[in-house]
Amino acid sequence: MGAALAACVDGQVFWASEGRSQETATRAREAKIVDLGSLDSLVAAVDVVISVCPPAAAVEVAEQVSGLGFDGLYVDVNAVSPATARQISQLFTRFLDGGVVGPPPSSSWASQPAPAGPARGRHSGGTRLYLSGREASEMAALFAGPAVDTHVVGSDPGRASALKMSYAAWTKGTSALLLSVAALATSEEVIDELLDEWDMSIPELRDRLERVSGRIGEKAWRFAGEMEEIARTYGDAELPNGFHLAAADIYSRLAGLKDQPPGQAPGEVLDMLLHKSGEQRITS
Repeated sequence: MGAALAACVDGQVFWASEGRSQETATRAREAKIVDLGSLDSLVAAVDVVISVCPPAAAVEVAEQVSGLGFDGLYVDVNAVSPATARQISQLFTRFLDGGVVGPPPSSSWASQPAPAGPARGRHSGGTRLYLSGREASEMAALFAGPAVDTHVVGSDPGRASALKMSYAAWTKGTSALLLSVAALATSEEVIDELLDEWDMSIPELRDRLERVSGRIGEKAWRFAGEMEEIARTYGDAELPNGFHLAAADIYSRLAGLKDQPPGQAPGEVLDMLLHKSGEQRITS
């Protein structure tokens, strides 16, 4: 997501390769992001820092940047709770809270002309960047093309994160629920019967199970931390948060798929959830 967003910024973008993987370096190079080597060199050279990292690392990254004396605008667009966003905001004089909804911006959308008015960017393939804070409008202007649709949702840090948490609580939360239901049916040896019932009464669920299973591998390890942040958001609102803590457990069990090629069959994913060897498989 970081490199894809950087490619949409109107202006030169820099990054620090120290301690990062070769895969990350390749994505940065393809996005034409200039490498300044170390974080201290980066902080000394830029006026705006945009943090895009796994949710569990958001506070640590902010503390590292703050510890180097950064006095510019810090923009956290990670999937964190409003409370975490406000915690990070205390580290900086200038701060923006952000939340990304949708897939990484695509060059195919970037090549299309931006529609006029409120319809801009509101399409199924688009990426929405929600921002809250005093300088949100200025930051939104840096994303000049149609690939990233920016929206200002207020001047208070935490509002953009609250929207992101609410959105992901449904999208990624229900995906975890679907996987857990299918895993339960597999454990009880009624998965084929459940799929047959779904075909009659809720036919879209079989297709969704296959889609979620096929693309969850490289993302599950990050989704676990996001579910924990959502659970924190529910708890802060004095709402029950147990469901999303369970969703975090579901995604944690799938962390081993991180380095596997995409396209896992549902049976493979369910076996991992159940810690089984794979003797049971879903039929299609």
